[in-house]
Amino acid sequence: MPSKALEYTRELVSLRSLTPQDAGCQTWLAEKLGALGFVIESVNSGDVINLWARRGDSAPLLCFAGHTDVVPPGPLEQWTSDPFTPAEREGQLYGRGTADMKGSIAAFLAAVEGFLAANPGHAGSISWLITSDEEGPAVDGTVKVVERLAARNELIDYCIVGEPTCVDRFGDMMKNGRRGSLHGRLRVNGIQAHIAYPHLGKNPIHLAAPAIAELAATEWDAGNEYFPPTTWQISNMHSGTGAMNVIPGHADIAFNFRFSTASTVEGLQQRVCAILERHHLDYEITWELGAKPFLTPRGGLVDALAGAIKEVTGIEAELSTTGGTSDGRFIADIAREVVEFGPINASIHKIDENVGIDELEKLAQVYRGVLERLLHA
Repeated sequence: MPSKALEYTRELVSLRSLTPQDAGCQTWLAEKLGALGFVIESVNSGDVINLWARRGDSAPLLCFAGHTDVVPPGPLEQWTSDPFTPAEREGQLYGRGTADMKGSIAAFLAAVEGFLAANPGHAGSISWLITSDEEGPAVDGTVKVVERLAARNELIDYCIVGEPTCVDRFGDMMKNGRRGSLHGRLRVNGIQAHIAYPHLGKNPIHLAAPAIAELAATEWDAGNEYFPPTTWQISNMHSGTGAMNVIPGHADIAFNFRFSTASTVEGLQQRVCAILERHHLDYEITWELGAKPFLTPRGGLVDALAGAIKEVTGIEAELSTTGGTSDGRFIADIAREVVEFGPINASIHKIDENVGIDELEKLAQVYRGVLERLLHA
């Protein structure tokens, strides 16, 4: 199994699958899974290729989820070796996607092969949900597969997303949830005028300032056992014509909430508007929900994964909900439990991205351990 994880990672990294291109990764994977008895289904949308594969039709259903697309390598001359020619140096495997997240896909496959060989009559079912649109807009990827599965009421019991989650050493962190992301675009209206005659105008920046201060100082919630408190941050502000002698007619403010399950979208929106109205602002506001928060408490999948990590590494993995969004936000709509676990994330999206060769071996063992705990006959 260890040699298979390394071999498979090398093969996948060699395929130049820049978002949204898959470059044959899923064809390669489908051939491997088909030989193991998985039924393969393509769910393609636009330029994006997605794969759904399932073996078995009984519960519980354990799903391995991830993406074959990678971010651009950046300046090639800054790489020590070609980003799409995997290279081993001092115990590390270098190449774009080694850590994010072709190494995890390779470890998934090595784990499943080993598990099926030892447990041909295992309980439950195994599935794969793979996209080539995670690093891009993510509008034609995992969400499209989830929509199709939801339409036919095909639900997932346990899902492991192979995102790189470890920080300082392999096994130190898993993600059992993610915060939601809510964007707001606020326009505060004023009255444009000559700056020397302020009594003839209304400066929207001056009018908005007290409300901004209150928004920035507001405690939206206290978080909970798994989540830190919700945060509100301005990302952009723009006002004025560019001239030095004109009071602007409006001010545009873009902001974002990163929010936990301790708050709701509707509740945050209502509280923002209440503050704006309390300051008697003439305003317009539009909202965009980037991601809903999701959470998998202790028990079930979390315990199985923690046990497998402890068995392989000797480490008690920390539960965390930090970081940005992942495709887990879509899968949570049809999955009872979703957890993310993968290799050390220190080099992802960087020049000379790399993964420890021993990490790949251990990662496959951890995934195998989860299969043994949840689907052993």
